[in-house]
Amino acid sequence: MKKTFLKIAAACCIISLSACSVKKNDSVTKPDGKLDKCSLRFSWWGGDDRHEATLKAIDLWNKKYPDITITPEYGGWDGWSEKVTSQVSSSTEPDIMQINYDWLIALSPDGNGFYDLGELSSQLDLSQFDDEVLSFGKVGEKLNAVTVSVSGRSLFYNSQVFSRMGADYPETWNDLIALGNRFSEDGLYPLDLDIQSGGTAWYLAVVYVQQQTGRQFITLDGRLGFTVEDIKNALSFYKQLEESHVIRTVRTRTDEDGNAALYQSPEFIGGRVAGVLEWGSAVGKYESVLPEGVLEAGPLLTDEKGCSDGWMIKPSLLYAISKNTKHPDEAAAFINFLLNDEECAEILGTTRGIPASHKAEAVLQKSGALNGLTKESESILSNAHTVTISPYMELSRMKEFYNTAIEAVSYGTSDVDSAAQQMFDSVNNYLEKIRK
Repeated sequence: MKKTFLKIAAACCIISLSACSVKKNDSVTKPDGKLDKCSLRFSWWGGDDRHEATLKAIDLWNKKYPDITITPEYGGWDGWSEKVTSQVSSSTEPDIMQINYDWLIALSPDGNGFYDLGELSSQLDLSQFDDEVLSFGKVGEKLNAVTVSVSGRSLFYNSQVFSRMGADYPETWNDLIALGNRFSEDGLYPLDLDIQSGGTAWYLAVVYVQQQTGRQFITLDGRLGFTVEDIKNALSFYKQLEESHVIRTVRTRTDEDGNAALYQSPEFIGGRVAGVLEWGSAVGKYESVLPEGVLEAGPLLTDEKGCSDGWMIKPSLLYAISKNTKHPDEAAAFINFLLNDEECAEILGTTRGIPASHKAEAVLQKSGALNGLTKESESILSNAHTVTISPYMELSRMKEFYNTAIEAVSYGTSDVDSAAQQMFDSVNNYLEKIRK
């Protein structure tokens, strides 16, 4: 699946990314190839399954390397990007960071925002990664980050609810629409889109239109590929999902869930919401709140001819080192441990997706741990004609544009035509600004 996914993306890594400015680091600590006694901060986001596994991995590290203490900093995704951006802008960021794909644009437009991992080969074994995988973390000629796994969003359903309703998992968009009316008779929803995870609702609408048109919403080099009419069609489709009782309205979600993420809401845990759209690398947080085996992966939705084009993949997350760290060798050694250590691989499992490291993947394959929903999602996506998400689509500011349009259409404060034009102008102007 890696080859299928990554060949499409190889071109995006060599582009010179432009965006907001970052502070220059006047004194970079040079690596000396030695591991000295020190304390390092490591930050990541995720669900409880990822937190628990990572803390166990850190315990293992502390036993193997008692002179290098790792201080964990972790939390949920909501607000995490803003927190790290603030840390970086004030030069108070952790030594090692789990980063998102778009942060390379936002925080390292010239390749100098993070430490160049290419200088740390004495501690970081990059031979375990395909060139295409490594290319995701490159800005120009500098390796700013290492891809941990590659992932895409898939559809997952509560099998108990669907069985009780006598319903099959939808295979086409029309199947999904038809389920809304059927589930509404019992006050249920066959699917919902988490408003806390930023852009999930818009993501599904984009897939729908990409499948119809063959055009990519935003290209890998940061240009808007959709027309105003395309955006209008996407927003109309979203509105149809609400009106057909496939998903809850924004108002209903806000009233019932408050600020809680969907996987933490009583509506999902109790089965009133019977389906979710989630990254294969992060679905564990949904799986863990339901009885074992209840959550199942469903097929990617297609048109009536069975076309599965338009679904998207990306590096699910990457590891980077602060450009300000005083301990680059030690930080690189810890990243190498997270990526390539066999015992660590068994502890982390697939909490960050199927490992991109050949060594870690082989360990999980041998132990039989390459199973479950993460693996099923990977297998499903590998059989589709996926496209690689543009890192520009993932930017926080862009997600504000998506959510503004979705909320305006959902609340009825704007008609679809006006919301589509507003989004087109906002997205296009912002892309032109950050490409300069």
